[in-house]
Formats: sequence, C-alpha cells, structure tokens
Amino acid sequence: MGRPDGPQLCGALLQNGNRPRRSTRSRMNRADLARIMRGAAPTRNFGRVSNVEPYKELLLPSLQETRTVVTLAPAKPVGLADLGMPLVDSTVVKKGRVHEYLQLLTDGKIGRRFQDIRVVALKTVEAEVPSAKVFVQFEVFGDNTAAPTNGVGFEAVLLAGEQQLATLSSSSLFLPYANFWYPNRFVFEVSIADFDQADRLDFIAKPEEVRAL
Repeated sequence: MGRPDGPQLCGALLQNGNRPRRSTRSRMNRADLARIMRGAAPTRNFGRVSNVEPYKELLLPSLQETRTVVTLAPAKPVGLADLGMPLVDSTVVKKGRVHEYLQLLTDGKIGRRFQDIRVVALKTVEAEVPSAKVFVQFEVFGDNTAAPTNGVGFEAVLLAGEQQLATLSSSSLFLPYANFWYPNRFVFEVSIADFDQADRLDFIAKPEEVRAL
C-alpha cells in the first residue's frame, strides 16, 4: 500500500486520538507520584531535632553510692524520751553522729544532702524479755533532684572493727519533694551479741536514678 495522503492521515490521527490522551494521563500520574514522594521525604529525615528529644528525656541523672562511717560509743541513757525506751538497771546505750553527708551525682554535682545522721543502739528489757535495737535518724534534702516514688533507700552495716555483724536496709526514704528537708527515722532489731560487739555503723546511700529540676 502507498503512503496515505493528507486527508487520510488526519482521519487516522482523529480515530486514534485516545492514544495521546492516555500518554498525557500517564505523565500526570508520574508527576503526582513524584510530588507525593517529595512531600514524604522530610518524615524520613532522622537528623531532625524532634526525633532526638524523646531519647534525651530518657537520660536521667544518677546518684552515686556514697558511704560514711558513724562511730558508736557508750553513752548515758538521756535525751531519748522520744524513743519510748524502757529504762531498767540493765539498760545499755551506744550513740554515734555525723553532722553532714553529701551524696553526689555521677557528674560530680550534689544530688542529695543528709544532715545530722544519728545512730542510737539500745539494749534493754521489756516485759522481762531482753532486746537490742538500732535507731537510724537523719534529715534528707533533695538538692534540685526529685526522687522516684519507688526509691531504693539506704543500707547500713553494723561492724566490730573490720568484722561485719549485721546488714540493715531500708527500701525507701521519706522524701516527697525536692529542695526541702524531711526527717527520717528507722529502727532495726539486732541480736544481743551483735549489739555488745558493735563499735561502728557504715551508712550507705545507694545509687539511684532521679529527675533533675
């Protein structure tokens, strides 16, 4: 067959006019897809600050384990009315005190303060039954750090020289808010033999994650 003349060629183009329209829609679909992908690209940018902030919030400051020694010495059974101790002829008292004690954060800053740590060890008789108890009392201050609701408390070790006699521990401190002094008092039952030998108590503030103000 020969080549179509001008009118035949125009007729053919008109009959097949849907082809260029399909091609145009394809180009438009590709353009729309490119715009959608460009619009979604910023959500995959992991360098944005907003993606880092939640991780920063998880980095809580931590208190270091800190120790202080409270030396116990025989004392008179006076000034103990608030303990309700029964006074009998066989009553024996040992006392020790540390005026100030700081617990530092891992970065070296002060995280918690303890003041006037007093240890009173008592041996007495109540209802004809001898017993020995150790009272540990202090005031504690959250120094721009808020304690968790389920804190770890402290640990104390009763010693005779280098010999460990008993371990005493508390699960938490009474420290509802930061930047305020709160009195704390704890009592532990010990054996008569441990009481008789004890000459010091190691007070140990445990490591703990806190929230900085």
